[in-house]
Amino acid sequence: MNRIFHPFRSPSRHLGPLEQRLLNRLWAKGSATVRELLENGCPELAYTTVMTTLDRLFKKGILTRWEEGRAFRYGPRFSREELSREVAGQALRQLLDASPSSSLPLSFLVEILGERDAQLLDDLQELVERKRRELGFPRESRPKETK
Repeated sequence: MNRIFHPFRSPSRHLGPLEQRLLNRLWAKGSATVRELLENGCPELAYTTVMTTLDRLFKKGILTRWEEGRAFRYGPRFSREELSREVAGQALRQLLDASPSSSLPLSFLVEILGERDAQLLDDLQELVERKRRELGFPRESRPKETK
């Protein structure tokens, strides 16, 4: 997740290295105050730097926070997996929206999966079939390929 998209805002809003570092610490701890983060893993950072960075993550919708005495306690709003899923979904939505033909990004996806591992193509096929069943599409109703 080096260049992560914000799940609910403009995808150009990537998380920086410090945002990623603090988010990783919060995933490891569950929740923390600024002071706790400084004492357990980030002693070289200024209090205001950590406070500002956590506030930015909160405003991006990635963290939750609640008052604890005179400070805020921060916690991740998403698990790593959930955030990765949101990022991937947003990226795919952007690709589909930006392309004049929906099949173009899909053909690249299939090509890349085939380059990586043939099993991924089988996994994709199974996911597509499962989704068709969920949506109530019988196999026979698929559009026929034309050559």
